[in-house]
Amino acid sequence: MQSDNRIFDDFVKVLNGAAGTMAGMGREAGESAREHLKSWVGGMDFVSREEFDAVKAMAATARDENDALKARLEALEAKLATSTPASPAPTV
Repeated sequence: MQSDNRIFDDFVKVLNGAAGTMAGMGREAGESAREHLKSWVGGMDFVSREEFDAVKAMAATARDENDALKARLEALEAKLATSTPASPAPTV
């Protein structure tokens, strides 16, 4: 009877060792995958939210300035068209 318990105890020790090894391998694989993901994402050109918002505001300002300049140009062209009659170009 004593020998049966010893075999059982040895078997349990082997199983515990194998379970510990598997758990360690799982943790190591998870850490490795996490590091690979960090390096992959880190290599991409992502911008922060603050940088995105700053560029978005700059684009909106530029668009507004462009619209204002376009309106000013159209007003000047209209004024020029009404102030001087179209005359043929002088020949030399």
